[in-house]
Amino acid sequence: MYYVYILTNKTNAVMYIGVTNNLQRRLYEHKNKLVDGFTQRYNVHKLVYFEQYSEINDALAREKQLKRWARAKKNLLVESKNPNWEDWGDSLV
Repeated sequence: MYYVYILTNKTNAVMYIGVTNNLQRRLYEHKNKLVDGFTQRYNVHKLVYFEQYSEINDALAREKQLKRWARAKKNLLVESKNPNWEDWGDSLV
């Protein structure tokens, strides 16, 4: 399985969209700052949304689509499944 996921920071001000084949491992890496770059720099490790795909090409296409969306549209997507912007990652790590 492949996952397209959205992370944010504590105040939900910054958003990161990624793809992985192991959501639990990848979230652990983000939360423990093992991933250099954007998520480490901006403390982005709160999982607020994810989708599951059986094909990597479908997941990559969805990731690219979401990255092109305006922030307001991404917010609506998150709120459609997670209206309180809760950290779903606590149950995965």
